[in-house]
Amino acid sequence: MPNIESAKKRVRSNAKKANVNTLIISSMRTAIKNFEKNVKASNKKEADNSFNIAIQKIDKAMSSGKIHKNKAARLKSRLTKMKNEMK
Repeated sequence: MPNIESAKKRVRSNAKKANVNTLIISSMRTAIKNFEKNVKASNKKEADNSFNIAIQKIDKAMSSGKIHKNKAARLKSRLTKMKNEMK
């Protein structure tokens, strides 16, 4: 445990940031899984809606630096391919 006040504050702020980072990543993964579930069930209307949500979550994670831009591009490409093959 840190003794210096600034180090104690750093521990607190790192914990808060870790919670936010986890929330952003987990919500992105959940949105992707929801889209994949709708595609598998052939729910076209729900798949379109969940596709837009998943893309937004991926973009938010990328813009805030939680995932790399190439990973975001790869994920969006895979989701778009799944959506197009559904038609």
